[in-house]
Amino acid sequence: MRFRTLLLLCVAGSAWSQNVTFDRLLNARKEPQNWLTYSGAIDGERYSPLTQITPANVKNLELQWVWQAHSMEKFETTALVVDGIMYTVEAPNNVYALDSVTGRIFWNLNYTPSADARACCGRVNRGLAILGDTLFMGTLDAHVLAIDAKTGKIVWNSTVGVAADRYVITHAPLIVKDKVIVGMAGGDGPIRSYIVALDTKTGKEVWRFYTIPGPGEPGHETWSGDSWKSGGAAIWNAGAYDPDTNLTFWGVGNPSPDTNGDVRLGDNLYSDCVLALDADTGKLKWYYQFTPHDTMDYDSTQVPVLADIQFKGQPRKVMLWANRNGLFYVLDRRTGEFLLGKPFTSVTWMTGFDERGRPMRTPGQQDSATPVLVQPHGLGGTNWYPPSFSPHTGLFYIPGWENSGAIFQKGGGFGRSTGDTPMPQPNLLPNRKTEQEGYGFVRAIDPNTGDKKWEFKMNDITWAGVLTTASDLLFSGGREGYFYALDAKNGELLWKQNLGGQVNSGPMSYMVNNRQYVAVAAGSALFVYALRQ
Repeated sequence: MRFRTLLLLCVAGSAWSQNVTFDRLLNARKEPQNWLTYSGAIDGERYSPLTQITPANVKNLELQWVWQAHSMEKFETTALVVDGIMYTVEAPNNVYALDSVTGRIFWNLNYTPSADARACCGRVNRGLAILGDTLFMGTLDAHVLAIDAKTGKIVWNSTVGVAADRYVITHAPLIVKDKVIVGMAGGDGPIRSYIVALDTKTGKEVWRFYTIPGPGEPGHETWSGDSWKSGGAAIWNAGAYDPDTNLTFWGVGNPSPDTNGDVRLGDNLYSDCVLALDADTGKLKWYYQFTPHDTMDYDSTQVPVLADIQFKGQPRKVMLWANRNGLFYVLDRRTGEFLLGKPFTSVTWMTGFDERGRPMRTPGQQDSATPVLVQPHGLGGTNWYPPSFSPHTGLFYIPGWENSGAIFQKGGGFGRSTGDTPMPQPNLLPNRKTEQEGYGFVRAIDPNTGDKKWEFKMNDITWAGVLTTASDLLFSGGREGYFYALDAKNGELLWKQNLGGQVNSGPMSYMVNNRQYVAVAAGSALFVYALRQ
């Protein structure tokens, strides 16, 4: 493990963040000039109250600056902006402080994970957290670093997992009061994942929650034999927090092995669940399992989106969730009550829900000894990339894929087709003719009904997140390399620009000196736009 800090420009202390208290994080939208958390606020809505850029003038956006990363890894980070300073991560774990107006570097911290660090799907990092004048980052070798936001120097370094055992951290940490909370990725390997809360001042562990129940704990019986010891159920995306209930919410990944359920009979709790934990103690308050006994790799690692809406004529505090399994959900975030579930993309693996909100599997599909078409395929109708909810339009915006398929076979045989790659072993798939060309989309969903209000269709698939603003703009991108703006009310394309590399991140927005900026990472660079002056 090696690290170094490079200070390239000295600035007056007044130019730096001034004590980002937890109260500021709770009320982040009262200072819309900043982007204080991975999702913009701790509710996960990824919504900016800024209105300077509008549907009428968005065509006048111009590139202001570009910051080129040295790393060629996927650039999945969403930057923070605090009082004019931008903080971002170059994969896997190099942190930069930039002038958010010009892109010049103030300092950078280069952290090299240990050689033991192994990630299944790229050496990535999705972002940082901040509290006070301290940044927090999870690392590829399962450390959490506290970093002085003014100098880039490490304040403390805590080991929370064993890298040699395939524990990694890829998501942006979540700050709740005086704790920094992270979860362990690595669930495509033989781990038993967990969520851990550390004291923000010292880095010492406060509580730990295992995502697979041990002997004597409720849910342990949902794992046959000793499969619980290495059942995966990883955490690899950001969480959310509800101050009204003091609950923190986390999406849990697939059970391991991902497609062979014969060796782990049962529902396999708490894989493919959303967990509601007491933020002070880590105790489980409720859970909902989206895909019991998953054999299709449907990680439920999407960002929990918390919203206060009118649901069926009554005010309701809900959680909105577009799941990798192709279904859109509305849950009561206080109790976990299932309120609504409906496909937002083509779904063939289930036929509906029972009275408890449990999905009913398509008969014969799960135990088929010959390949059948399953939709969505293992990469899902959507994946980790963040959706958005706009309180202004009342719509939930899902980035995803349509017409994907998969081969499923009893005993773990599994293949994928995204519409742009050949279907493996096509001679084994009698109903191949039902497969269609895949494409990416952004779909606007009415949370009251689950109905699609509009769709923006792309020529290629997407791995990009979504940002909405109070002026009813929606920003996103895709694998084609375009960064674009839509009218959030009807999906009309208003502006686009090709960035020369696919967008693998979620856009964000901020304001400095009364000028609104929109930033997004694409390819191996960070691009920042503002209106022409």
